[in-house]
Amino acid sequence: MSQKQRDLLELGRLEYLQALVTEFQVTESPEAKEQVLANLANFAYDPKNYEYLRQLQVLDLFLDMLTEDNEILVEFAIGGLCNLCLDKTNKDYILEADGVAPVINCLSSSNEETVMSAVTTLMYLTTPQSRQQTTALPVVECMLRFSLSANRRLSNLARIFLEDYCSPVQVEEARNLSKHTAVGIPLPKD
Repeated sequence: MSQKQRDLLELGRLEYLQALVTEFQVTESPEAKEQVLANLANFAYDPKNYEYLRQLQVLDLFLDMLTEDNEILVEFAIGGLCNLCLDKTNKDYILEADGVAPVINCLSSSNEETVMSAVTTLMYLTTPQSRQQTTALPVVECMLRFSLSANRRLSNLARIFLEDYCSPVQVEEARNLSKHTAVGIPLPKD
């Protein structure tokens, strides 16, 4: 393939992503918004799209959607962020935009896929600078609860989080605190 053909393909990619963002912004249909956001989340899988998605401010769109009442929009938004935060530039942007707190809030979703993406996103967002926030005591308590879930995917992911991202002291502190409280983040529905 010639360089000119590659340039045309890349231009077509940007224009297509721009059309999706525009459609999301102008449509009134909740179903259409869900479909467009699902498409944008899927495009976030491909590193070739990272620069375009940043340019089109899709990271901000995903972050904004984390606070929506529509659980489907939240599911696709956290899935898109999960895909994007593997890239260092995207990770830094999410951290600088105070994106950890809304991701943590997704842990209380009743939607299993939202919770799984939120846990994975927290793993990807953990850096020496962000560790204090991504492994805060309430998060560790939540992971302890998830590790006891009958849902194998969730319990395994929570165990990995506890073993690989939390110190033994943090886990013990959360265990001791959990013994004294009956309030916790509900487990997602199976």
